[in-house]
Amino acid sequence: MPNQQAQLDRVFRALGDPTRRAVLARLSLGEAAVSELARPFDMALPSFTQHLGVLEECGLVKSKKTGRVRSYRLVPQPLQAAERWMIEQRQMWEKRLDQLDAYLKVMKE
Repeated sequence: MPNQQAQLDRVFRALGDPTRRAVLARLSLGEAAVSELARPFDMALPSFTQHLGVLEECGLVKSKKTGRVRSYRLVPQPLQAAERWMIEQRQMWEKRLDQLDAYLKVMKE
């Protein structure tokens, strides 16, 4: 369980940055080379590759090198784990709010 929690922490950290979210959105369309991924961003390539490193470290992307070209692809499983966590949280809070609503109705009467 602690390992899963650490993985989830890394995924949410990665998703916390707009550049990394944009990269994931682009990769949802298919595999792309670093140069293509970096093109829309106004930053030096070493800074951009740090973003790719964060995404790869948490398992959201995988890279491969063919000749001199490194390309990346999306790995959706960590996103699915984050989604499950958010669904569980939403269900818990909906239950708590329903309980609060019921309590307030009783107090009002």
